[in-house]
Amino acid sequence: MKQLRVVIADDDGVTLMVLKKILTVMGHSVVGEAGDGEQAVALANDLHPDLCILDIRMPKMEGIEAAKHIQAHRPTPVIIVSAHTETGLGSEAAAAGAHAYLVKPFAENQLKPAIELALTTFEKSQELTEKLQQANEALESRKVVERAKGILMRQTGLDEEAAYLRLQKTARNENRKLIEVARAIILAEQMRRDSTTPEPPPPRGYTRPSR
Repeated sequence: MKQLRVVIADDDGVTLMVLKKILTVMGHSVVGEAGDGEQAVALANDLHPDLCILDIRMPKMEGIEAAKHIQAHRPTPVIIVSAHTETGLGSEAAAAGAHAYLVKPFAENQLKPAIELALTTFEKSQELTEKLQQANEALESRKVVERAKGILMRQTGLDEEAAYLRLQKTARNENRKLIEVARAIILAEQMRRDSTTPEPPPPRGYTRPSR
C-alpha cells in the first residue's frame, strides 16, 4: 500500500493520539487532526488528503454529516469510526459517502483492511460515476445530432440517412467532431429564426419617437 496523506477527526484526544501512532507505524502521514466535524471538513477542503478517518459522534458536526460535505466538495475515501454498534449505522455511513466502517477499539490489523476496503470502494465508485457521466454525455450528444439531422431534413429535403451522412461528411471535411457540427447547425437555425421573428407591436397608446 502506498503512503497516504490522512486527515483524522475525533473529539477524544487519546483516540486521535492512538490513531495517529498506528497510521505512522503503517507508514502513512497524518496531515491534519480535528476535534470536531466542521474542522474536519475545513481540513479536508484545504489539504486534499488521500483519506479521511472520522469519528461518528463529534461536536458541531457529526462524522456522517462531515462525510457528506467532504464528498460534495471533493470526493475522498472516508472511513467512519464508531464506538457504537447500533443497527443501521453502517448503512447510514455508506449513504453519506463513507467507504468503510470501523468499530472502536481497533488495532493496526483491523485498520489496515479497513483502509484497503475504503480505497478500493472509492475507486470503484469513481469508475461508476465516470461511466454514468459518459453515458449521459453520449445521450445528450445523440439528442443534439438528432435535432441537427432533423433541421437538415427540413431544409434540404434529404431523408434521415442522407442527412446523417451529410453531417458526417461535413465533420470530416472540416476536421471537427460530429457534435460540434450539429451544434453549429442548431445555432444557425436559431439565429435564422430570431432574425425572421417579427417585432412585437408597441403597447396601445405608445407613439414611436421620430428620428
